[in-house]
Amino acid sequence: MRARCALSPLLSDQRYMRQQNLLPGISLPAPRPARPADTPPAPSPAASDTDAWSPQEDLLRSAFVFEPAGAAAEPVLILGLDCALPPREGLAPARLRLIEQADVLCGGRRLLAAFDDLPALQLPLTAPLEPVLARISHWRAGGKKVVVLADGDPLFYGIGTTLLRQLGPDAVRILPGVSSLQQACARLGLPWHDVICLSLHGRDDLTPLHAAVQRQRPVSLLTDARMTPDLLARHLLDRGVDWFTMHVFEHMGSDREKEHHLALEEAAAARFGAVCTVLLTPAGGMRRPHPGLLPAELRHEDGLLTKPAVRAAALALLRPEPRHTVWDLGAGSGSVALEAACLAHEGRVVAVEQVPSRALDIQENRRRFGAASVDVCLGTVPQCLPRLPDPHRVFIGGGLSGEGAPALLEQVCRRLLPGGRLVVSCILLDTLARCRAFFKDLGWPAEVMQVQAARSRPLGQDIFLAAANPVFLLAADKPGREGDEG
Repeated sequence: MRARCALSPLLSDQRYMRQQNLLPGISLPAPRPARPADTPPAPSPAASDTDAWSPQEDLLRSAFVFEPAGAAAEPVLILGLDCALPPREGLAPARLRLIEQADVLCGGRRLLAAFDDLPALQLPLTAPLEPVLARISHWRAGGKKVVVLADGDPLFYGIGTTLLRQLGPDAVRILPGVSSLQQACARLGLPWHDVICLSLHGRDDLTPLHAAVQRQRPVSLLTDARMTPDLLARHLLDRGVDWFTMHVFEHMGSDREKEHHLALEEAAAARFGAVCTVLLTPAGGMRRPHPGLLPAELRHEDGLLTKPAVRAAALALLRPEPRHTVWDLGAGSGSVALEAACLAHEGRVVAVEQVPSRALDIQENRRRFGAASVDVCLGTVPQCLPRLPDPHRVFIGGGLSGEGAPALLEQVCRRLLPGGRLVVSCILLDTLARCRAFFKDLGWPAEVMQVQAARSRPLGQDIFLAAANPVFLLAADKPGREGDEG
């Protein structure tokens, strides 16, 4: 058996492997002697009890992928079991034989318990995964038949994706079962080829969910003990997304299985188990923000609303893309943030406002338009910026006429991603001059646009054009390409 280091090409060199001295003071333990062919296996031992490895061995096997030195080893079999049935129920005889012939069975404890009468060594699939994957690779390299049990389709947010990535497609064979999504859709009579599928297991970023609910299509969610269905229902309602019915399937395939079909308001007040498959199905008209929002459509304080013509010009200069993160600093009513969300519809828009009453206005306007991708941050700039995600685009609607303007611009420019773009709105000529000088000193390319708009008003039997105050928009580009390190 030879070993290839998964972390460093140097350690894969055969000279180093022959010496077996991998790190100062550490050497690779000798392989364990194989069990004689006539020795019967122990009855269903737990892997941790009968095959315990020392911390040294765990360290080394976490760092290395073991490969056979001679003939190709048999692929690891990943066998999916029907999510809606007990593990052995409905299992085809051919698949049951594959499990019975295994030397090693790996899977969740619930699935392993259903086969604890078999002689195979059992390896619970628990976090962290690295030591478990190293053992699977080690046993496969030693000629063992390894079967990994999975719920449903192993490639549907399952262990199959991880094993394919770690071992390669030639070392893995996959036999899928019926997934939780397929079972849920079958029970609802819902074609699942058009369903948007998301997993929230161990995830905090809800940006994909915000984008999905704006597409007026069914959405499938796999939840955990943290991201529960009731929490997600409250989150969506807080952002004005109220046009879905929530179908919750708890503990599918177990004796604790339950089904719930609820409006989001009802789901928000309920409580659910830790393991759920959720389907959101459209049940009403969808709302979303649109370009050219009118003052009558928004809740705002008098005079604290960026004029539509200025918004249009600012967003044209800003050029947000679908997956961008956008900051709107000094957001006021949130009109720029809402219209930016139309363009960054798969990304994230953060509206920052330091006045509590205005932040409440932004929340209300977000609710009115169901703008799920808009986050509202109550805080003072630049003190609140460290907790925000790094932006691709930044719009500053004001607040640059005071002494703190250079420090604010400096922190914003530091956080802006390479290749990012910043647009500043200025009313005073002195503010414009300061901003131009700042970006000139930085060496950033910048351009200035003056927006001078006039709107018609009635005058007798005719109309006249009433001019609005001119606004200067300064746009600057951070050198570098998008995706470069800052």
